[in-house]
Amino acid sequence: MLRRVAQTQDSEAFAALFAHFGPRVKGYLMKSGADAASAEECAQDVMVTVWRKADQFNPARASAATWIFTIARNRRIDMLRRDKRPEPEDLPWGPEAEPDQEDAMALQQESEQLAAALQELPEAQRSMIERAYFNDLSHSEIADATGLPLGTIKSRIRLALERLRHSLN
Repeated sequence: MLRRVAQTQDSEAFAALFAHFGPRVKGYLMKSGADAASAEECAQDVMVTVWRKADQFNPARASAATWIFTIARNRRIDMLRRDKRPEPEDLPWGPEAEPDQEDAMALQQESEQLAAALQELPEAQRSMIERAYFNDLSHSEIADATGLPLGTIKSRIRLALERLRHSLN
């Protein structure tokens, strides 16, 4: 059906695709946290994309369902990003107020405590924390860089965070 839509803009084939995938895409979006109205809007957008980009579908790379649900997943991510952007009236204007001296001292003390707690961690755990939080690497990127299994990376970070919580309380 996708091939017919791509080659001849077959509206009957598209109607069949829409009838089959439209409700499934909407359900998928609702399961991923979208409300009914947003899921409906996003599903409509997904199906319009399917109509417009049917010629880009490659059955050698993925099934039609996988291709369509990938479009839905990406559309959902786009919606979430759009919703999290601040409105212009929410943005602060002008210079920010200088921090209170007490707040600045408290922040400095907390930073020193954190640095000391980090030094107390075993090297393997400290290295994972530094890569994840200071170098802003994902767990997968750390695994690729170190050659360690992903589970090991996650365990070391979890254990390190537990130790840090315990030493900072």
